Amino acid sequence: MTGTTAVRPHPITDALATAREALREGRDLQAMFLTTEQKETALRHAAALEAEAAALRLRITAVAGDVAEATACRDVAAWQSTRLQADVRKARADERLAHALDTTCPIVADALAAGRASLDQARVVVDALGALPTDLPVESRERAEADLVAFCSAHPPGELKILGKSILDHVAPEIAEETEARRLLDEEASAWKRAKLEFRPQGDGTTRLSALLPDATAARLRTYLEAFTSPRGKTGDPVDDGKRIPYSRKLAHAFVHLLERLDPARLPEHGGDATTVIVTVGLEQLKTELAAATLLDQPGLEGAANLSAAQARRLACTAKIIPAVLGTHSEVLDLGRADRLFRPPQRRALRLRDRHCRAEGCSIPATWCEAHHSDPWAQGGRTDLADGVLLCSFHHHRAHDPAYQVEKLPDRTWRFVRKR
Repeated sequence: MTGTTAVRPHPITDALATAREALREGRDLQAMFLTTEQKETALRHAAALEAEAAALRLRITAVAGDVAEATACRDVAAWQSTRLQADVRKARADERLAHALDTTCPIVADALAAGRASLDQARVVVDALGALPTDLPVESRERAEADLVAFCSAHPPGELKILGKSILDHVAPEIAEETEARRLLDEEASAWKRAKLEFRPQGDGTTRLSALLPDATAARLRTYLEAFTSPRGKTGDPVDDGKRIPYSRKLAHAFVHLLERLDPARLPEHGGDATTVIVTVGLEQLKTELAAATLLDQPGLEGAANLSAAQARRLACTAKIIPAVLGTHSEVLDLGRADRLFRPPQRRALRLRDRHCRAEGCSIPATWCEAHHSDPWAQGGRTDLADGVLLCSFHHHRAHDPAYQVEKLPDRTWRFVRKR
């Protein structure tokens, strides 16, 4: 007589099955009937339970290489992706964390298992410990781990990450400064190598700009762009458009203004000549509202890019863009004379005279404004004080927008009215 020996469930699997069964008892109960104190207690228990369950899952993940091997998966993360429909990138990050907790971060592992640290906090602490010098004495490393785990009781992951970057100052101040300097140099070198800038035409008149920049460069660019955004106005100020225009859009507009103000004389030569952007437009087209102009020599933009005649007229006001006005046989009639542009002394005089944007109800100060030709140069306007007016960027765009007409009031205020 032959018999089979029943395989008893392992205590771990038995405990997990019991825990799931216990959770099912509360699954259909209505949480809305809990008191405020009960909700707080339940949330604390749920957070601790999640941390403890994650700790157990990671402990099993650290030794589950045979599971992947038995199913011919590349690693445990790949097995979780195919069998548990997990995100493979997150699963791979969990696998790295599991091995770190199992081999080098026992204090973090204990805190996670006891519910004294969340999974996100554990990741931050492990990353901070991984950034410590490899030659750091064992006692100092253990102290750093213990201190960071202690911080978990009062600091969320974001704050913990900041503390992790400076933990060396507490456990080994004698080498902290040199280590930090080395880390910064490595970060900067890496950032410089990984920096990139891409242009992706969208086919709808816009180009998506994607960039990865070193922190210092990004901070510098942000400072420049914020100098172009409108200053905060008082409540009720008609130019206080912070609620109407998303800040991300204001930064995009500021980027446009920054490029329009670059002085080509200060840029490197390009193609054997000073760096310039040329807009071609016919003289008759330039005088009409519904017409198109062309930007020449735009590599990566799939040929020349088109823009409206109104936009070409506005660019001619702000300078740094050379408008090439063509006659009926495409001969060049005008290639952007320097005296078309308002010179610095003239701009200073305009600031003294106009004080702020001359649009009705607008109080943007003169230093934030742009010089505009009251009579378009395409219509014979002159670059002199009598023909100049200061407009903020918003109203300068409206001045060149064919959807608006301008009424010049006796006090030199400009009133914009949308055409019906």
